[in-house]
Amino acid sequence: MDIKDIKELMMMLVETDITELNLESNGTKIVIKKGFSGAVQPVVTVTPTAVPVAAPKAEGAEIKPPALEKHAEETERVLGPNQMYIQAEIVGTFYRAPAPGEDPFVTAGQTVEPGQTLCIIEAMKVMNEIECPVRAKILEVLVADAQPVEYGQPLFFVEKL
Repeated sequence: MDIKDIKELMMMLVETDITELNLESNGTKIVIKKGFSGAVQPVVTVTPTAVPVAAPKAEGAEIKPPALEKHAEETERVLGPNQMYIQAEIVGTFYRAPAPGEDPFVTAGQTVEPGQTLCIIEAMKVMNEIECPVRAKILEVLVADAQPVEYGQPLFFVEKL
């Protein structure tokens, strides 16, 4: 369909009571709408026809989730026998304290108990408390306050007690 055909369709639309015309041809979608004032505004959308295909996995290659790949420097640290990471359970914004200006829930060097709140991750305006799964000593807080975090991203480096 060329521009002359589109102009013809626009003129036909002006002369009728039709307010919208949708056409699809060879992967091209054309929408012509008549506004309240009677003016016609064409909208042309090209729909891609190619579908991306995943590359085959190489023999013996390990595929890591993007969150862990992005934070490889934390996850490649050699862990001691009682050391572990506490990871983000959801995607959102990491907060160390219950409110701005208040003390953080935990600090490095502090001993925490199972069920104790370590931080808050805000997701879709909901504040989700992340609790400690085990009795542990916080060795390092790996995320800065008010930073976005991804699912599976290490938040705390701890040593189980």
